[in-house]
Amino acid sequence: SQQGVEPQCYSRNVEISKTLLFQPATSFVHIVAIFMTAIMIFHVRSKYTAVGRKEIVTFFYMYALIELLAIFLDSGIIPTSSTVYPWFTAVYCGLVAATYCCLLINGFVGFQFAEDGTPLSLWGLRGACLVVFGITLFVSIATFKNIAGFKYQKPVGLWIIYIIWPLICVICYVVTQLIIVIRTLDDRWPIGDILFGVGFFTVAQIVLFAFSVSICNAVKHYIDGLFFFTLCMLLSVMMVYKYWDSITKEDLEFSVGSKAAVWEVKDPLLASAAPPTAGGYGGYGGRGMDHDGFADDDGSNYHAPGSLVGGVSGGQYYNHGSHGYPPQGGYTN
Repeated sequence: SQQGVEPQCYSRNVEISKTLLFQPATSFVHIVAIFMTAIMIFHVRSKYTAVGRKEIVTFFYMYALIELLAIFLDSGIIPTSSTVYPWFTAVYCGLVAATYCCLLINGFVGFQFAEDGTPLSLWGLRGACLVVFGITLFVSIATFKNIAGFKYQKPVGLWIIYIIWPLICVICYVVTQLIIVIRTLDDRWPIGDILFGVGFFTVAQIVLFAFSVSICNAVKHYIDGLFFFTLCMLLSVMMVYKYWDSITKEDLEFSVGSKAAVWEVKDPLLASAAPPTAGGYGGYGGRGMDHDGFADDDGSNYHAPGSLVGGVSGGQYYNHGSHGYPPQGGYTN
């Protein structure tokens, strides 16, 4: 076939159940990437009140789909000679372009042009990604089939979408996030996450397009540049998660955690109903009972220090300090 470029060097194949699998090491990285993405999605979804939670989790879902589809394409489970291979490749290209579009839009979520988590924000994101996916799918199929003026001998349109478009999206995302960090945050550590992400992304492109053949020959065909490209792209996506996690804080007042919260009563609502003593009812020296039989609420701890969630424990609060319960030295009449 005249389509595609014959590789000069590629990693060794393995035979499993009379089936040749290409790129076994790269396929292993794809599987690891899916598991790591699942962990990141779990942690993102657990931050119920974080800004841009639903928008950024869409990015990770799309990345997981890319890695899943890449297993079938890179390993040769779907042979290149198959009639459905161009269609799967077109879907893969569409997902890649749409995922970069999702990353680009996530870069503007922090500016709150549309409030995050609202239907306008979510459906705007989904609609834009769907449009980019559709355009890339059409350009890919038209290039593979030599239709609508596209030719696989000169895949200029596909080259722009697959190479130039991701570069534009990454640059815009990095610039917007640097603006957010510098103008709105006191902490500058998230800039390190951005720089690491850009570094891994850059290394991935250089290794794949410039040194893949050299690496393959140097290690005797065990791995090639695609292995390091996939690994570096996983690390760059992990840096996106690390950066988002570092700039978003959970509002504990309105969140609903996955772990059961421990609620502690700081002050008894009802006084003891013990028999009256010389100091009054129920052994409360100096405190009387109202006509309903309840203790007078003359010692409310409404403004007392401590929080119901994550504050000092009941023992710490009631047994120390000037507001201890019971008072040190016992009650006095």
